Amino acid sequence: MQMRYIDDNLSNKTILITGGAGFIGSNLALYFQNNHPDAKVVVLDSFRSGEKLSNGNLKSFGHFKNLIGFDGEIISGDINDKELLFNLELNYKFDYIFHEAAISDTTALEQDLMIRTNVNAYKDLLDLAIKHSANMIYASSAATYGNAASPQKVGEEAPQNVYGFSKLTMDNLSREYIEKSDISIVGLRYFNVYGEREYFKNTTASMILQFGHQILSGKNPRLFEDSDKILRDFIYIEDVIQANIKAMNPKRSGIYNVGTGRARSFQDIVDILQHELGTDLRCEYIKNPFIGSYQFHTEADIALTKEMLGYEPKFEMEDGIKAYVKEIKRVYEEEVK
Repeated sequence: MQMRYIDDNLSNKTILITGGAGFIGSNLALYFQNNHPDAKVVVLDSFRSGEKLSNGNLKSFGHFKNLIGFDGEIISGDINDKELLFNLELNYKFDYIFHEAAISDTTALEQDLMIRTNVNAYKDLLDLAIKHSANMIYASSAATYGNAASPQKVGEEAPQNVYGFSKLTMDNLSREYIEKSDISIVGLRYFNVYGEREYFKNTTASMILQFGHQILSGKNPRLFEDSDKILRDFIYIEDVIQANIKAMNPKRSGIYNVGTGRARSFQDIVDILQHELGTDLRCEYIKNPFIGSYQFHTEADIALTKEMLGYEPKFEMEDGIKAYVKEIKRVYEEEVK
């Protein structure tokens, strides 16, 4: 069972989780079920249909297997469907909305779909939250920073793709609503998240999972040249859940980074995985074709997150991979082999 992050009594509270069959959303749904069983949790997800974006990736990563064991209410639907949102407004009274649904593929080229889904539908959900007096916690992203210098701080954004732009637009919209409404609104800028229930993100799953499966298949791990100098702020899913739960009742509404505050290299990932898996495969190094369009260093400034949310990351990369490796093996045996 996961650690319980708040002592609040959530009985008679109703919680909506959009994108609840995805990576972070499903972890949130099961967190509430395990730690606050008296809360009513409603999961909304478009679920995968096989529909693909022009880059060949799936439009939706929602998967029923992420919700195996969840016994709350599940609704299949698209957040762009205004009739669906109207029915949610009429038929429920939400106390908290966790908004994880999005077109989250950073390589997606459909700018219209990205803005419509990530920005316009979010505005509709904000209006729903105000009508229900529900606190809003939503997924922003470190993609808002682009190549901004480390440590990345809120207010120093320079998005380089439409996904990062859409998330920054969400944050700007949130600030407008914070000024004119009484509900709490918290945007969480996730850095590089890894952990249980990410497998169905396919090629957009973390390199920790992808390297783990390379190693388990007996293949030499393939890294870009100078991977010891390519650093990211990798954050384990359990710390992301902690940030979300503590954002339910923040000291102050706002936009906050969710990372560890420490940058680690891709070489570190492979070395730690090999230690945990008991292997000693030779690394192969290939040229990096993304030089010029690639972040070489991300590191979250989490001072405000600690102050305003009471957030304190618990997992160094060694701890996160150690906790995750059993699931990496299970997924490999059941889904990959």
